[in-house]
Amino acid sequence: MPSREYLFRKRRPKLAVMTRPATLGELRASGWESRPVKEEIRANAVKRLADGEPLVEGVVGYDDTVLPQLANALLAGHDVIFLGERGQAKTRMIRSLVNLLDEWMPIVAGSEINDDPYHPISTHARVLVAERGDEAPIEWVHRERRYGEKLATPDTSIADLIGEVDPIKVAEGRYLSDELTIHYGLVPRTNRGIFSINELPDLAERIQVGLLNVLEERDVQIRGYKVRLPLDVLLFASANPEDYTNRGRIITPLKDRFGSQIRTHYPLETEIEVDIIEQEARPLAADGLSVSVPGFMTEIVAEVSQLARRSPHINQRSGVSARLSITNYETLVANATRRALVHGEREVVPRVSDLDALAASTGGKVEIETLDDGRDNQVLERIVKAAVLEVFRARVRPEKLGPVVASFAEGTIVHTGEDVRSAEYGALMTQLDGIGSVLSDLAVGESPAGIASGIEFVLEGLHLTKRLNKDAVGTRASYRARG
Repeated sequence: MPSREYLFRKRRPKLAVMTRPATLGELRASGWESRPVKEEIRANAVKRLADGEPLVEGVVGYDDTVLPQLANALLAGHDVIFLGERGQAKTRMIRSLVNLLDEWMPIVAGSEINDDPYHPISTHARVLVAERGDEAPIEWVHRERRYGEKLATPDTSIADLIGEVDPIKVAEGRYLSDELTIHYGLVPRTNRGIFSINELPDLAERIQVGLLNVLEERDVQIRGYKVRLPLDVLLFASANPEDYTNRGRIITPLKDRFGSQIRTHYPLETEIEVDIIEQEARPLAADGLSVSVPGFMTEIVAEVSQLARRSPHINQRSGVSARLSITNYETLVANATRRALVHGEREVVPRVSDLDALAASTGGKVEIETLDDGRDNQVLERIVKAAVLEVFRARVRPEKLGPVVASFAEGTIVHTGEDVRSAEYGALMTQLDGIGSVLSDLAVGESPAGIASGIEFVLEGLHLTKRLNKDAVGTRASYRARG
């Protein structure tokens, strides 16, 4: 979620050696043409857009907002900075852009900075091409090797990004004035590719200054050497807007050199949140168990995140990441799996009573704004109840609930919770008038586990709409008529 974020790390395709030129002369004869990386990406982006294909894969909810701005930036050949809170797919979008590079690219053999065979810039490559001419050897690199990334931290140095003198090379007998003594940093090593700096405001201001030439003059200077490397790099950066005042800031001259600044955002609708959950969540179940999550349970998890982003009791500057929905969904399934294993059941279907387990996966991803100790759980509990109520009102038709409520008027009491087996809910199908019609609309199926999930949802909804009373102790609850 390798990590799911590393979508660009795919198995490298094999290219027959006989089809690739191995020398500079063969490369010229093949008709291959050199072009700057921004033109390369622009051309591939144009083709994708014309074919109706997405620019980036695995990103949901940005079709009408962020992605059009990104397309404009790529077509304009701009360096880009993404501004947004945590968990808004900034890094994922940047990494996915690797797929807009040509699959294979020729470099001068042995080059540390991906020298263009037609226009070498390093001493090694220039000397090799000058000495051997058309016989200069060529290597081919896959596009995944043309991506570089650095998480900005306060201890990041110019040497990390740009380069430094390599004492080992000096000890081997080279002079300090020799360019071959330079150990290139991450930016030069990503020449003719994409370089990304995550959390840019965390980079010390004096180090940010070192990027000015990279963005404007497109060259780097190392330790006062009379060396100029006209780099060909598409630069991306990501930042949290609050970082301008909290942990650091992006210096004005550096911000001015980014061609486009794109603001990302959290999912605007519950439906989009559901799509993210279904795409990203990786719930694990024990062998031999069948896992089925009703749509209304997924919607409740998504609604929890949506409500948290609007809650005055949660620090919105910190943000409520989409990871909250993903981990809550995985926790929900995990709790249902544990319950099924305890009862010896083979079918795993989450219920409303499993929502209590979300406290563990929610607490670390939201910052509660309250002065009273111990109120965190109360805030989370209210959000979960509000999410259940919202989904219940959207999913269940009120006119079908009358017979169900009337059944409780005769003294019926229903017990629910982790200690109640799924099969025990089956008897309620005859005790609660009209419940079958309501469950049919919820599409829970006819299995005991599905029926149990649907009944708990209906009963909790009736309680939250003040049509049933509920007595809860720990994970066990009892529903009865009001009055």
